[in-house]
Amino acid sequence: MTDILTSLFFILLTAVFFKFSLYVNKKFKITFLNPILLSSVLIIIVLKLFNLTYSDYNKGGSVIVSAMGPIVTVLAIPIYKNRDALIKNFIPIIGGITASIIATFVSVTLLCRLFGINETVFLSLLCKSITTPMAVESAKMLGGNESIAALAVIITGLIGAAFAPLVIKVGKIKNNIAKGIGIGSSSHALGTAKAVEMEGETGAASGLAMGLTGLMTIIAVIIIA
Repeated sequence: MTDILTSLFFILLTAVFFKFSLYVNKKFKITFLNPILLSSVLIIIVLKLFNLTYSDYNKGGSVIVSAMGPIVTVLAIPIYKNRDALIKNFIPIIGGITASIIATFVSVTLLCRLFGINETVFLSLLCKSITTPMAVESAKMLGGNESIAALAVIITGLIGAAFAPLVIKVGKIKNNIAKGIGIGSSSHALGTAKAVEMEGETGAASGLAMGLTGLMTIIAVIIIA
C-alpha cells in the first residue's frame, strides 16, 4: 500500500511540476527555461530537501516512462496526414538522416580523441541522438555505460529543442521537411516535440526522422559491434 501511495505521489508531483514549467516557459519565453529541464531541476530539489532517493522517485517515475512508449505512437498521426509530402521527399529525407548519423559519429569521435575522453565514455556518447531505450541498448552492445548514454541523450534533446528555432532562423531554412529532418535526426523525441509546435509538416518529418535515425543507428551499431 505504501509503494502505491508513493508512486501516486511522485506521478502527481511530476505532473504538477511539468504543468508549472510549461506555464513559466510560455510566460517568459526564455530558451533555457525548457519545461523538461525546469521540471527535472524542481524534482531534484524536492528529493534533496526531503532526503529522498532516486529509487523512491522511480516508483512513480517508472510508471510515467512505461506510459511514454504507447504515447509516442501519437506521432503517427501527423506522419499519416503529411504522408504525400514525405513520400515525395523520401530520398532527400534518407540522405539527410544518413548525413546526420555520419556527422554524429564523426564529431563524437573527433572531440573524444581531442579531449582524451576514455573509451567507455566515447562508446556511450556515439548514440546520443536517438531515443533513450535505443541508446541504452546500443551502449550495452558497444561496451559503453548505460547511465552516461541516457544522460547524453537527455542533454542532446534539451539542447536540440532549445536551439532548433535559432538555428533555423540563422540558417534561413524555409522548407518544413528540411526543418523536421534536421531536428528529428539530431535531437530525437524532445526535439520532435518542439517541431510539432512549429508546424504540422515539420513535426511529421521530425517524427519520421526520429524513427529512421534510431533504426539506422542500431543497424550501424550492430555492424560495428
